[in-house]
Amino acid sequence: MISIKRDFFAYIDDFTSITVLLPFDYHEGASSSFMLETDGNRVELFIEEKVYLDDAVKYICRSGNELELGRNYSIIDEYGGLTDLQVGAVIRTAAFDEKFFYDGDDLGVRFTPEKSIFKLWAPTASNVRLSLKKFDNEDADTIPMKRCERGIWSAEVIGNLEGFRYSFLVCINLEWKDADDPYAIAVTANGHHGVIIDIEKTRTDKVGLPPFDHPVDAVIYETHIRDLTIHPASGVTQKGSYLGAGETNTTGNDGEPTCLSYIKSLGVTHIEFLPFNDFEEVDELEKGAEYNWGYNPVHFNAPDGSYSLDPENPYERIRELKRMISSVHEQGLRVIMDVVYNHVYKREQSSFEKIVPGYFFRHGEDGMPSNGTGVGNDIATERAMVRKFIIDSIRFWLKEYHIDGFRFDLMGIFDVETMNQIRKAVVEIYPGALLLGEGWDLNTPLDPDKKANLHNQHQMPGIAQFNDWFRDSIKGSTFNIYDRGYALGNEHYYEAAKQVLAGSVGLEKKERGIFLEPCQSVNYVESHDNHTLWDKLMKCEGETPEHIRRKYHRLATAMVILAQGIPFLHSGQEFFRTKKEIGNSYRSPDLINQLDWERKITHKDNVEYIRNMIGIRKSHRAFRLPSAEMIRRHVEFIPMPKPILGYLLKDVGDFGCWNTILVIFNPTLADVVVELGNRGGWQGLANHEKAATRPFFSVEGSSLNMQSASIYILVR
Repeated sequence: MISIKRDFFAYIDDFTSITVLLPFDYHEGASSSFMLETDGNRVELFIEEKVYLDDAVKYICRSGNELELGRNYSIIDEYGGLTDLQVGAVIRTAAFDEKFFYDGDDLGVRFTPEKSIFKLWAPTASNVRLSLKKFDNEDADTIPMKRCERGIWSAEVIGNLEGFRYSFLVCINLEWKDADDPYAIAVTANGHHGVIIDIEKTRTDKVGLPPFDHPVDAVIYETHIRDLTIHPASGVTQKGSYLGAGETNTTGNDGEPTCLSYIKSLGVTHIEFLPFNDFEEVDELEKGAEYNWGYNPVHFNAPDGSYSLDPENPYERIRELKRMISSVHEQGLRVIMDVVYNHVYKREQSSFEKIVPGYFFRHGEDGMPSNGTGVGNDIATERAMVRKFIIDSIRFWLKEYHIDGFRFDLMGIFDVETMNQIRKAVVEIYPGALLLGEGWDLNTPLDPDKKANLHNQHQMPGIAQFNDWFRDSIKGSTFNIYDRGYALGNEHYYEAAKQVLAGSVGLEKKERGIFLEPCQSVNYVESHDNHTLWDKLMKCEGETPEHIRRKYHRLATAMVILAQGIPFLHSGQEFFRTKKEIGNSYRSPDLINQLDWERKITHKDNVEYIRNMIGIRKSHRAFRLPSAEMIRRHVEFIPMPKPILGYLLKDVGDFGCWNTILVIFNPTLADVVVELGNRGGWQGLANHEKAATRPFFSVEGSSLNMQSASIYILVR
């Protein structure tokens, strides 16, 4: 296509409105008229408004007829100056979505050995060609694609294209760009090309799983595929890989389980893996040379090759990931996938931006891309085809990989409607799948009441959110490393601790809570982000003896497990995981990020304590009440001298073998005597040394001697 020398610029802002920009250095920005030309025909535009800018004059013009996107137009001024009419803000109008929304389920490639059908949504393109080649280093063949309704471009190629590399050549605003298929399900090493595969060759049967009744029955354990297995003493053969993460019967230097078998032994129900779709900043062909958490998404529907034993084989990473998931399922555990739909690695280089420039990303009033994510771009989830892409992708992972839940990174970038539609789509396929996300209030140009954040949780009743109120009340502020929370003896958080232990639903009045129901609260004190709890303790309790820091840590972790809602544990938290006091280790080396399996041996007593605390939670429904109404009926905080905190789980005989349960926390460094009044006949499930699902001690008399920084669970 012949390019036009642009004397000035013109943009389609809606289907009848054109904005023309004349720089001051071009006829002083003045023109009394503009003509619209296409196919040799000229029509005069009506100038509605003239606005003086710093370096140009903006003319807002109106066309008498609706403009057709994908068609080539020119704008001519009174001097005969010429420019092409480019696609502008029209793509961000409701009319654009209404006109071009496509609800088909066939975008991307549909392969059979006899033929392959390619479909791409590119409504603003004037021309699209399919690029095909068998090998990376050969010249590509290009095949014209046909424009269809709703902005779809289609091509059918006869013959067996299995293994071919493919991309789309898209012409927009007279410029050609080579773009990968956003729907690609297989890619070459380092994601350089999409690859056509026969997905049937990778199919696995879904493994049967034990019953799972309610989200509050979950105990989530977050890990990273490489971190989990890379340590020299992990006992894993294929370290740092999908297959390594799926290995079972691995043992450490003590002969006890490590990795997947160890996680099963803890009694958790779900493993949440940090992102494993294709991401940037790790060279897949240089094993171990680089490290990254995976929050730099490129291809959303293809597994990353850095965890594959053969990243150059597009099939192998798929098969290996599916084997890992099947192995987790065979242990009776479920898989939560950490998904990063809120941004892309680099906006300008993304397929989204090349195929429909400006549509997939949010823009501020100044027309520039917004940056609520902090990484340079925000996905515009409120737009119809963006929402469709995310829902299509979620459906794909559910059906093809048998994923059991999704953790949405920076969910506060999303809009409420998109999250609710995701929930609806997921329930149709897998009613028991978990959905949880980071509902932080981020600075993105979306109406406040439409953001999928904590403030709007009441609009998303089936979606859980990470509870930063719990996190900061129990351990202290994440962003003030020296702030001490309730579990570290800070009385300031006493009342907050009560509320978050009761599911953050508002124990006495719902207005005092932040959630409608306990299934919306993901309770945690550490995750992959920020300092581990142990490292925070090293910072703010550096002068405190180590055995005291361990008691604080145990107290905080136990509160996560015992609180109403959904408990979330960071891998290694139970053996005081440290990252050498590095708060943001997203690309730190293995030495920082790896799970130290020797540390598990050193702190086996704490591991056993946490394992049994999980067992206690699972042994009685009273620790995981499924509704706010039941929490208000059965949870009662009883008078205790501050900062001692105690509550009854009362009249809970219908939920388990105990009718009344008393939980008491002592966050002080003093041994204290707690009066139990006339509530006698208690037996103990937990004290400062041990936890068990069956009573192992009795409380004589009407008082209890509590050790410093301890938890006691009494039943009768």
